[in-house]
Amino acid sequence: MDVQGEAWDTDAAERVVAVLKAVADPSRYRLLWALSGGRELPVTALAELLGAHVAATSQHLARLRAAGLVEARREGTRIFYRAAEVRGLLEEATRTVHRLPGPDRDDDTPGPRDGRATAEQPARAALLRRRPAAG
Repeated sequence: MDVQGEAWDTDAAERVVAVLKAVADPSRYRLLWALSGGRELPVTALAELLGAHVAATSQHLARLRAAGLVEARREGTRIFYRAAEVRGLLEEATRTVHRLPGPDRDDDTPGPRDGRATAEQPARAALLRRRPAAG
């Protein structure tokens, strides 16, 4: 089934929302960026990157792991983490933010609201036109 047909599937929607909730924290977002691109880092290095305690970083990693966004590997007493295929998700979120109007943007910034199309808009518009079946 293609992504558009799956978009209104209740189970799939709940999984997608769980992933988005897991990413919806600045620390977890930064962890995913640090681990994207095939990098594998121990929790101590990730904690240092965040400027946070190892325990707090481990909790964030556990949330990401529960959502299937990171994988862990134990080597002796150290645990190494690597991200699943999340680079596209992170890049699309970043592009979306840059297309949205905001307090630091000029009114003439290209984006969905100004009538100038982007490459992603036709597919996104088709998805938005689809409505779930009444039931």
